[in-house]
Amino acid sequence: MAVTNTPPDLLRGTVDLLILRTLAHASLHGYAIAQRLRVVSDEVLHVGESALYPSLQRLLLKGWVKASWGTSDNNRRARYYTITAAGKRYLAVERVEFERLLGAMTRVMEQE
Repeated sequence: MAVTNTPPDLLRGTVDLLILRTLAHASLHGYAIAQRLRVVSDEVLHVGESALYPSLQRLLLKGWVKASWGTSDNNRRARYYTITAAGKRYLAVERVEFERLLGAMTRVMEQE
C-alpha cells in the first residue's frame, strides 16, 4: 500500500477490511486480490506481498476467510481465499465503524 508513516495497527486493520470487502465479491488468489484492489482504487492502493500475505494469514486464523487450492487463469497452482459467514458479519460491523471514522476525519479536514 502506498502509505508512509502509518501506524501498523491502522494499516493492518485497513488492509484486512479491504481484503474482506474484495472477497465479498468472489473467491480470489492472493495476486488477484492485490490486482483487484489496485484496479478498483484507480491505481491508488498498491498492497504488496509483505502486507497482503500476513493479512490473509491473520484472516485465516480468525476464521474470517478460508482457503483452498485451485488453478489460476495462467494454469498455475494457487491458493484461493473465500470470505466465511463470520467474515461477512465482521465486515458488516467494521464497515459501519469505518464509515463513522471516515466521516469524522472528513469533518476535521473540512473545518475552517
